[in-house]
Amino acid sequence: MTTSLLLSLLFSFVILASAANFNQDIDVTWGDGRGKILENGNLLTLTLDKFSGSGFQSKNQYLFGKIDMNIKLVPGNSAGTVTTYYLRSEGSTWDEIDFEFLGNLSGDPYIVHTNVYTQGKGDKEQQFYLWFDPTKDFHTYSLLWNPQRIIFAVDGTPIREFKNLETTGVAFPKSQPMSVYSSLWNADDWATRGGLVKTDWSKAPFTAAYRNYKADACVWSSGKSSCSSTSPFQNSWLSQELDITSQERLKWVQKNYMIYNYCTDTKRFPQGLPKECTAP
Repeated sequence: MTTSLLLSLLFSFVILASAANFNQDIDVTWGDGRGKILENGNLLTLTLDKFSGSGFQSKNQYLFGKIDMNIKLVPGNSAGTVTTYYLRSEGSTWDEIDFEFLGNLSGDPYIVHTNVYTQGKGDKEQQFYLWFDPTKDFHTYSLLWNPQRIIFAVDGTPIREFKNLETTGVAFPKSQPMSVYSSLWNADDWATRGGLVKTDWSKAPFTAAYRNYKADACVWSSGKSSCSSTSPFQNSWLSQELDITSQERLKWVQKNYMIYNYCTDTKRFPQGLPKECTAP
């Protein structure tokens, strides 16, 4: 077999491996039948009722990657419910990169809650409204995680960037492989207006739907990464940063749709804001 043919076959495999099928790449891990994989692995639904929510996780672990998921959130009166979509490592000093979608009363906007944990410590919350109704159709929610930065994006528009500032003493998740998780659960003790609005169980069951899961990522298995410095393929996301256009879109989102930023919460941090908040 010629070298060119071998590379062609390998390239085809990489492309196929990144385009996921829920039956092949996801395990429904809890919910006693409330999580369902449908349409030959192309659709996944999570359901919440008064007795239980449900959730799933990826079969693979990843150490850096770009994870995309099309999600249609719980419609109608979703107050008290939380739909999560995140990366997380194992153990008591875990790393985690969070999307959480906090439900609300009919007609009121969802809140998109984001956070980053390193070695079990988070406290890096930023929250946003969306510029569309996320219950009417599927939208793409992306987590890009490389050694330099983490980028949260919605339909390709960045809403948050968390840079690697280890040189200034800020911890960054870079050594623990993470799995992809998602869940739908009842959090009416805090999710909507600080717990003032409770889940209306007469509207149950609540359902969130998922399509087009794509993990363009370095699979971690048996202590090794599927990405190699000697690989003939360059993963563009591995060194991706925000270009000028993306930086402007990020500023637009944060100016018009950000509703909470831990980096401006001086009452919460009376001894001074976290280091990353004052970095250039």
